[in-house]
Amino acid sequence: MVGPDRDVTGERDMHTPEQDAHRLTGGEAEAHRLTGGEAEAHRLDEADPGHRHLFHVPPADGGDHPEAAYLAGNSLGLQPRATRDELLADLDAWGRLGVEGHLEAQRPWLPYHELLTAPAARLVGGRPAETVVMNSLTVNLHLLMVSFYRPSGVRTRIVIEDAAFPSDSYAVRSQARFHGLDPDDTVVRLRPRPGEDALRTEDVTDYLAAEGDRVALVLLGGVNYLTGELLDIPAITAAGRAAGAVVGWDLAHAVGNVPLALHDWDVDFAAWCSYKYLNSGPGALAGVFVHERHLGDPDLPRFEGWWSTAAATRFEMTPVSRPPATVEAWQVSNPPIFAMGPVRTSLELFDAVGMTALRARSLRLTGWLESLLDEVTVDRPLRVVTPRDPARRGCQLSVRIGEGSAAELTKRLRYEHGVIADAREPDVVRFAPVPIYSTYHDCWRAAAALAATVGKVNP
Repeated sequence: MVGPDRDVTGERDMHTPEQDAHRLTGGEAEAHRLTGGEAEAHRLDEADPGHRHLFHVPPADGGDHPEAAYLAGNSLGLQPRATRDELLADLDAWGRLGVEGHLEAQRPWLPYHELLTAPAARLVGGRPAETVVMNSLTVNLHLLMVSFYRPSGVRTRIVIEDAAFPSDSYAVRSQARFHGLDPDDTVVRLRPRPGEDALRTEDVTDYLAAEGDRVALVLLGGVNYLTGELLDIPAITAAGRAAGAVVGWDLAHAVGNVPLALHDWDVDFAAWCSYKYLNSGPGALAGVFVHERHLGDPDLPRFEGWWSTAAATRFEMTPVSRPPATVEAWQVSNPPIFAMGPVRTSLELFDAVGMTALRARSLRLTGWLESLLDEVTVDRPLRVVTPRDPARRGCQLSVRIGEGSAAELTKRLRYEHGVIADAREPDVVRFAPVPIYSTYHDCWRAAAALAATVGKVNP
């Protein structure tokens, strides 16, 4: 257990909190006293531990701690300790068996993707027939829009949030052009109200009620990458479908972060990546959900390849595809086994820990970081732009800085204090206390580093 006189790595501190505070001056001394100080962070970690021991944590590049305070899991999650051995086992099967590994490996390659289906479905609240792991996120969005963006007459618009991740913006604009439409007229970018940072759910539903007869597709981020806002997915989905539109979701920042129930929420389709909160490695394979009411629909256009046809007849080598009445009909190519292994390992961790427990810890951990940032932002050119209502956010708190560069600030946090956060230029620094491996001590270190790095306006 982590005690009050130890940091989260188990290394004994050389000084007591009182001695440390005596040595510091100015902003550093203030930072040390944040909400009970470092000792309080250790006490909370002892009472509410996560699963940090299951992950590799990078060493600190600066500061007084051997490990980094890693709060950038919303950009790239940490490597599970089990990943290396599991991946090497799949590589060894290739070495021992060659082509016969398709059927004879311990985890045969031919049906390998099926090992990921059930745990992925549980994670997003889908049914196995509705869920598949394949490709990368934007590739999957394009494959899904082939089927679900079908402009006709006046119903041509695509609704996204103005602060959508750029890749989503590029994707929908290119889809509009592909259909011979002007993207500047076709893509509707919903903005927050003047003076606000986050898009309200009612802003979306009100637009759909007023203009829904012109909307073909609603494609929003479940959790906004910039602000960390969690949109009301079921309410917006209901409003979009009531307006006659198709409703899809980019869940890159939602999956593994917040509980999801895509089938029950009646979502038409969704896609997500797995290298952020799912900790499956840089560029890891993505996932797709298609609601069962669309499965087997012969009127839906769809791009196809070898893996789009039914597995039972795949090796008959016929020239015409016979797609199954499942989401696997949207697959195109055979899956990359060595990319699937880390996703499978990660999904097993989420199955073991459970999203209910992770969400509960996330609320506690993020709430504590918020209380620390409330102290730090007083009299500093800093402002938290993430919604304060815990129900309207995941485990990310975004801080807008009033002066200087976000990238330069994150460099100082890393190299002077050993805190790894994420910059979104020009002026947002994102802190993500990921509940499966982050600690209260990480949160305290991040807030303390921010206080020590950014001076007060009126010191």
